[in-house]
Amino acid sequence: MPVRPARTARPARTARTAHAARTARTGLVGALAAAAVAAATLVPPAVSASSAAAAGTGTGHDSTRAAIEAAVRAGVPGVVAGARDRRGSWDGTTGLANTTTGRERLPQDRFRVGSITKTFVATVLLQLEAEGKLSPDDTVDTWLPGLVRGNGHDGRRMTVRQLLNHTSGIYNYTDDSDFTAKVFGPGFFEHRYDTWQARELVAVAMRHKPEFAPGAGWSYSNTNYVLAGMVIEEATGRPYGQEIERRILRPLKLTATSVPGTVARMPSPSGRAYSKLSPDPAADAIHDVTELNPSAAGAAGEMISSTSDLQRFYRALLGGKLLPARQLKQMTDTVPMSPELPQHRYGLGLTRTTLSCGKEVWGHGGGIHGSSSEAVTTRDARHSLALNLNADWAGDPAAVVDAEFCRPSARAAGQG
Repeated sequence: MPVRPARTARPARTARTAHAARTARTGLVGALAAAAVAAATLVPPAVSASSAAAAGTGTGHDSTRAAIEAAVRAGVPGVVAGARDRRGSWDGTTGLANTTTGRERLPQDRFRVGSITKTFVATVLLQLEAEGKLSPDDTVDTWLPGLVRGNGHDGRRMTVRQLLNHTSGIYNYTDDSDFTAKVFGPGFFEHRYDTWQARELVAVAMRHKPEFAPGAGWSYSNTNYVLAGMVIEEATGRPYGQEIERRILRPLKLTATSVPGTVARMPSPSGRAYSKLSPDPAADAIHDVTELNPSAAGAAGEMISSTSDLQRFYRALLGGKLLPARQLKQMTDTVPMSPELPQHRYGLGLTRTTLSCGKEVWGHGGGIHGSSSEAVTTRDARHSLALNLNADWAGDPAAVVDAEFCRPSARAAGQG
């Protein structure tokens, strides 16, 4: 669930689109994203943290192992990663899950996945289309009459499809300075257990003008997916989380994945999540932010999962096991995210990224307080990767992705 800092004037379009592309890919939130916006780059702290050497099972992933070790040297307490290709499965961990007890990260650790939630939500909506229960070309007002109104927003002029591919122009509620201060900044400890209703989050967005008219551009907005979750509830009569569980988690046996709702505690096994809760990545204080009520993210980013479950989900999705061919084609029909960043394109809850070696991967990034994750697979679903960093101010998940898919052994074997 990415967030931008409070601002009195909008930054240049190039910086904003660069940030949007990065946050859609990595989904970083809180202090990290706030700091990264200003420079449109990820800036790790100058002081590195010591850690145990990375451990892993499987072979042929030395580059990936080196990349997760680099994240810990950059200041991330611990990293867990998992990959699967034609040679088999690999699990790698490095650093600490708990800096107080010294417990190391485990391959089976569960973590908050942030905006990776968006792919699950989009999948359910497309399943509903396949069943004839809705159309992505329905207007938002068809399902949520009168909700999207104010300061130029008009749900009668935007479609469900535009919610899913971020072309609606709806203001991103996590850009609101008051919301940011309360949820991601100095107000976190006072408000960490607050419950937010979806309509409250939409109301925050309606206080602001839209980014552009529906269909006239691209801008990453968590408000889009809060609304998408509400459309699922209207179409089915059940909360979107129940539909995700019924349609995806149970059929795929994703036992480590959950939609927590308002539950603040993490399931076991899991480590801790760490944040500086500051727009300054060089700030000294590091806080344990593990427990929080994830309703502030809702359908835009509340889910919990593991590296093995995320890989199974994306492999099943791109492999055609969750959607009919027509709906999967729609999901992978992408729009440009930014002219300055042509290597990134966005479909319906799914990002296509062209890596440094020219290989394409599909998936999503996600972040929430103290947690940054990435999950991707090749289009043929034969080579996948998922990872989590338990910090939101340092480390670069994209570097790990590039290391895995552009490693010499993967290119030589033609994997993916």
